[in-house]
Amino acid sequence: MSDLKPKERMAIPRQPMPEQPAGERRANFSEVALGLTPEMAQQEAERCIQCKNSPCVQGCPVEVPIPEFIMALRDGDMRESARILKSKNNLPAICGRVCPQETQCEVLCTLGKRTKPVAIGRLERYVADWELGHGDAPPEKPQPTGHRVAVIGAGPAGLTCAGDLAKMGHRVEIFESLHAPGGVLVYGIPEFRLPKDVVRAEVDYVKSLGVEIRLDTVVGYLYTINELLNDEHFDAIFLGTGAGLPMFLNIPGVNHIGVYSANEFLTRVNLMKGYLFPLYDTPVSVGKRVAVIGAGNVAMDSARCALRIGTLQAQLKGEDPPEVHIVYRRSRTEVPARAEEVHHAEEEGIVFDFLTNPIEVLGDTEGHVCGMRCIRMELGEPDASGRRRPVPIEGSEFEMEADTVVMALGTQPNPLVFTESGGLERTRWGTVVADEHAGRTTKDRVWAGGDIVTGAATVISAMGAGKRAAADIDQYLRNNAD
Repeated sequence: MSDLKPKERMAIPRQPMPEQPAGERRANFSEVALGLTPEMAQQEAERCIQCKNSPCVQGCPVEVPIPEFIMALRDGDMRESARILKSKNNLPAICGRVCPQETQCEVLCTLGKRTKPVAIGRLERYVADWELGHGDAPPEKPQPTGHRVAVIGAGPAGLTCAGDLAKMGHRVEIFESLHAPGGVLVYGIPEFRLPKDVVRAEVDYVKSLGVEIRLDTVVGYLYTINELLNDEHFDAIFLGTGAGLPMFLNIPGVNHIGVYSANEFLTRVNLMKGYLFPLYDTPVSVGKRVAVIGAGNVAMDSARCALRIGTLQAQLKGEDPPEVHIVYRRSRTEVPARAEEVHHAEEEGIVFDFLTNPIEVLGDTEGHVCGMRCIRMELGEPDASGRRRPVPIEGSEFEMEADTVVMALGTQPNPLVFTESGGLERTRWGTVVADEHAGRTTKDRVWAGGDIVTGAATVISAMGAGKRAAADIDQYLRNNAD
């Protein structure tokens, strides 16, 4: 361990993340952020002043012992650093890439009061990637408890809950409706932000804990929640199916050819490898002028995917690349996406149309999208979200050229999972009513967490919900053992 004083540590500059140049990456799906070098990771770890009260940990939804894993990294004990990380986080290589550390652990970093905070997320990714490259240490098998738990959904919440329960000695089976585990990690987040081989490796770790994953198994169709509890004799159920039902604007023209939901668009691009056509026979076609409605992380992902697909298609035809627009009814200040994702989108040439709201999708005589009628907006008083409410400006309507429209406006839980689930209370938005601290629902022996409870949110918040639910399920099972 180095013996630098706190002032000397504060003098070390925060290490920049190496990235693909914008001009190159807009024509490929390779990862944008390339990861810290060993020298950069060591320098960044040296910046941590090892606060006694560890405020950064308070900002982590899964309570990773941040100073401890950074100290082990600084000391060169990579295996121990990875062990500390995985003592709380079953998916660290994923979190190091997509977790919004800037608004969670890093915003509470003591160093950030004087200079830039420690790049906790980048160090997490570095350590997790090191372990992926050097092999996981075999997990210790706990004494079996004899209890069985069904986890519905193999996304971030479900994988976290399942992994923690397996570490506690319970027999866990995940029921996943798709043909690949990962949930939004595989169908929603693009390859250039989260390579799918990283997701597969993290899923393999969860399986190595003893978790069984049943793919192509739709709960609500093949099994109901009541059947799992009563006929299949599971002692508890965790619902982590996310929110996969897309929302559309209630405006004319949304059924024209060339209008996608972000769910469909990203699933075809990511899970079905549409960007690798003709190697994969699942093409996704975009036009010369793409409009993505919304400004969250899903909108950024959709716009950047559309740009890449359109650019690759244009190169094959010897044509100019497409023009891709983000159309958002509020101003830049209210954009909900991560600042890093907005910055990357701007670098790549995405055009932002702020204070603009579509009121009709226009179609040609054959029903294909040919444009949008929009109206200019201005901001009024704050609404329930705390953001200023957009108000239409009378007489400001105009037409925008577009031949592809992607609706990235949020999602709701798919109602199929609730088939024959009497006693499970839901909100008017279709989400499940559950205790935020433990995940208990209104139905006995059923817990829930992640987007199925909160609506569309972050990967790490879903993981935190899965972790809290696992702890409560374990306590319940041990206290109610036969």
